[in-house]
Amino acid sequence: MIIRIMGEGQYQASEDLFNELNKIDNHIVNLVEEGKAEEYRKELARLISEIKGKAEPIDPKDIVESDIIVPPGDLSFEEAKAVFKGEGIFED
Repeated sequence: MIIRIMGEGQYQASEDLFNELNKIDNHIVNLVEEGKAEEYRKELARLISEIKGKAEPIDPKDIVESDIIVPPGDLSFEEAKAVFKGEGIFED
């Protein structure tokens, strides 16, 4: 699974990591639906941190299509309402 963090690069994630990230994504969707902006910011930072810490970075010179695009860490809560809805960005 290839994950792109907007503005930060691409990462190769294992299926186990994908499942872990999907849980965080689902939690973010719930926080956005509930209007919990502060908690949303913390969980988005956690999602990005997990990707960077556990996935394998892909060389920027390599051109690889991304399976999932994660918004940048500074995505506003208003913008998140259009992104983190339904099944979120990590669809099963």
